[in-house]
Amino acid sequence: MLKLWGFDNVPAERLQQLADNPNIARNLRDIFPHPYTIADAGEFIEAAVTGAIPHVFGIFADDEFIGVGGITVKIDIHRNNAEIGYWLGEPYWGKGYATEAVKLLTEYAFNIGLIRVFAGVFAHNKASQRVLEKAGYTLEAILRSAIVKNGEVMDEHLYAIIKS
Repeated sequence: MLKLWGFDNVPAERLQQLADNPNIARNLRDIFPHPYTIADAGEFIEAAVTGAIPHVFGIFADDEFIGVGGITVKIDIHRNNAEIGYWLGEPYWGKGYATEAVKLLTEYAFNIGLIRVFAGVFAHNKASQRVLEKAGYTLEAILRSAIVKNGEVMDEHLYAIIKS
């Protein structure tokens, strides 16, 4: 069973072990460091525990830390929206955990009063696109040449779900 928990009991070594992977970094924003050091892990855990990064959770399968997920609540005219983000350690890919985590994060967003959750996905990341679709998200747009990652200009696929 998958759970979203805080980072109080996540060892920095475990976070660093899972996060220091080029296959994860290639699908995330540049703010996600690569290589991912033990210092990066410690800083992230401290920010999560102190609330400096709100609405961020460890993803746990049977009490084992396997990844990170969260939502970024938007402000001003977009205040009913949140952007969802997530990653799992590569040993946990293809087991249905990401879809379940997205459903839990979406439920959390709706429970705190939001009405729309969205995600931007790199065009080459077909697995994450499938995860969102299986979690009930709909492709709203393809933003052409919207992002640059590792020197490559690429499209971004924008998925969203609306609270019914």
